[in-house]
Parts: sequence; C-alpha cells; structure tokens
Amino acid sequence: MTKQNFPHPTVGALIFNPEGKLLLVQSHKFHGKWVVPGGHIEVGERMVDAVVREAKEETGLDVYDPQFIFFQEFIQDEAFWQKMHFIFFDFALKTDSSAVVLNDEAEAYKWVTLEEALKMDVDPYTINAINELKRQGRIA
Repeated sequence: MTKQNFPHPTVGALIFNPEGKLLLVQSHKFHGKWVVPGGHIEVGERMVDAVVREAKEETGLDVYDPQFIFFQEFIQDEAFWQKMHFIFFDFALKTDSSAVVLNDEAEAYKWVTLEEALKMDVDPYTINAINELKRQGRIA
C-alpha cells in the first residue's frame, strides 16, 4: 500500500470538441476503464492552470474556457491501481481540435456523446462527473 500523509488534489478534464463530444481515454491505471484525462495539481499551481496543463500533457490538445463542475473524494478505492486518497476537482473544457496525441498513461481514446459515454465501461467517478454536468444542464 502506498504511504500517504495527506490527500492528493487532482484535476479531471472533461474536454468537449467542436461537435460537442466528450473525450474519454482508456487507462491501465483504472483497470482498463474509460476515464477523462487529468492528474495532480503541482505545488503553487492554480487548479485551472493544472487542468489546462494536464489536458495538454495527456492529449496534446489545447483547451480553453475551464468551467468548474464539482469535486469528489476518492478514498483508497479499488477503482485505481494503487490505494490512494485523492480529491478530484472536475472541469469542463473546450477544444477546437479532435486530433488527440496520447501520452503513455492511456491506451486508446474516443470522442462520444454523454449518452454514449454512459453506456461504456466508464469508471464510477467519470460517471459521477457526467451525471453532474447533465444535472446542471450546462452541456448537453
């Protein structure tokens, strides 16, 4: 088990292309399930800067207009490959491109509607974020 002294603040990027489709990536860190790109907030980094940086690092996409969705707690859940305590800060973002260049954290990607995403093998935290977006009615 990984030793942690405190929870890790982490950002999740729900990226939408010009067609209004959401980017999902398949990740070995989440046992092959579909998730959104994201990662740790660096010390001294603002959350909105972290989500833009992580989106670029993991997908090669330039993103803009970050809109905070909500936060979720992830406490040593089996959904992740290591027992960790994260606090996820999820954001919806836009991109003008659909040309994804994945780094080594993902095996595949798909652009899907929110309804299509909910029918896929998506991790529960991504499902929560999609459902919250739908509840808020900000992105269809």
